[in-house]
Amino acid sequence: MDTLPQDLVALSLLVFVLGLKHGFDADHLATIDGLTRFNSRDRPLLSRWCGALFSLGHGAVVVAIALAVSTLAQRWQTPAWLETFGAWVSIVFLLALGAVNVHAVLRTGPGEVVRPVGLKGRFLGRLAQAASPGWVALVGALFALSFDTVSQAALFALTAAQFGSWQHALLLGLLFMLGMLVTDGINGFWISRLIQRADQIAALASRVMSLVVAGISLLVGAFGAMRMSLPAVGAWSEGKELFFGSGVVGVVAGSFVLSVWLTRSAAMAATANK
Repeated sequence: MDTLPQDLVALSLLVFVLGLKHGFDADHLATIDGLTRFNSRDRPLLSRWCGALFSLGHGAVVVAIALAVSTLAQRWQTPAWLETFGAWVSIVFLLALGAVNVHAVLRTGPGEVVRPVGLKGRFLGRLAQAASPGWVALVGALFALSFDTVSQAALFALTAAQFGSWQHALLLGLLFMLGMLVTDGINGFWISRLIQRADQIAALASRVMSLVVAGISLLVGAFGAMRMSLPAVGAWSEGKELFFGSGVVGVVAGSFVLSVWLTRSAAMAATANK
């Protein structure tokens, strides 16, 4: 993402799509899955909102970073290596997450619900068992304190600073958070539904989503590595960030719709056979 759009409308749309895409991060899905499962029995209402609360905490930190960077941009020059290093960190994480989640699908029995696997969540300790809205939001905030998220927020904040005010950086931060809120919120509701019906239908739906998310992580990571390593690929992809981001969101959203359709079709077939 060497150059973000200079038009505010196009930039705003891109940042919103990036937020949607970021919400599909396998680390997000795995942590929301764990929080939802932990609260599903004793706090069912909280379990349905774990995805949204996680996203709000995560987004609050992104907004704070965007405001801080846009304020400092007038007297601080961003190091040239920041974006490159941040991009490689994201690539490595995407490839690792994709690989471990493919492995999770393969090792899960045919009749079992596939649980997404995360990397960052392993360092949460007891916070992974957050049992109140504030603690769930705190988990999301801690997830934002990673180099890839910070560098991404700093990048679009610096671009927003070109429009001359911190309000633009605030707008972009809020749009990024809104995108995450949509995907993480839906994911939290969906997981709570799967937990309520841990049967063959839920197993099938979870397998479809897990394979798609893992595959997307591997493809995006591999494409990012090619883009950083091969000048021809980087030149060809320049200016197509919105197209690629929308494509990723569309594929994952389509797989979600397919999972819901498979679930309903299987449920109707089971009812008809009784």
